[in-house]
Amino acid sequence: MKTEVAKAVDVKRDWYIVDAQDAVLGRISTQIANVLRGKNKALYTPSVDTGDFVIVVNAEKIALTGRKLADKMYYSHSGYVGGLKETTAGKLLEKKPEELIKKAVKGMLPKNKLARAMLSKLKIYAGPNHPHAAQMPKNLAL
Repeated sequence: MKTEVAKAVDVKRDWYIVDAQDAVLGRISTQIANVLRGKNKALYTPSVDTGDFVIVVNAEKIALTGRKLADKMYYSHSGYVGGLKETTAGKLLEKKPEELIKKAVKGMLPKNKLARAMLSKLKIYAGPNHPHAAQMPKNLAL
């Protein structure tokens, strides 16, 4: 019996919508990462992008457990000496809630070119509206 390996042309991509209101960041991110990778499909192949598109709405209403809003830090570096900037999760949630979910999901994807292709299929919106109604997204059960 042969093992079937997926090809990029054979993959059928579906669209899923996730409502992030009152959902815990880590728990929702793991499920989003699994759908982006295609692990929910029978045709999953680690070396091929078999994942689906995911739309996340209400990103501004996501929940973090414990004291993470004040204690969890996100870092960025400009490349210059002394150019390290740090931001708390609470400030990031106020200014760019989409970035908070994107960073969490990105950390759960493999670190290669395939991850960049997978991350491009993630669409995040702070409010309840999105411009992807024509794709007829299905609700993703969390």
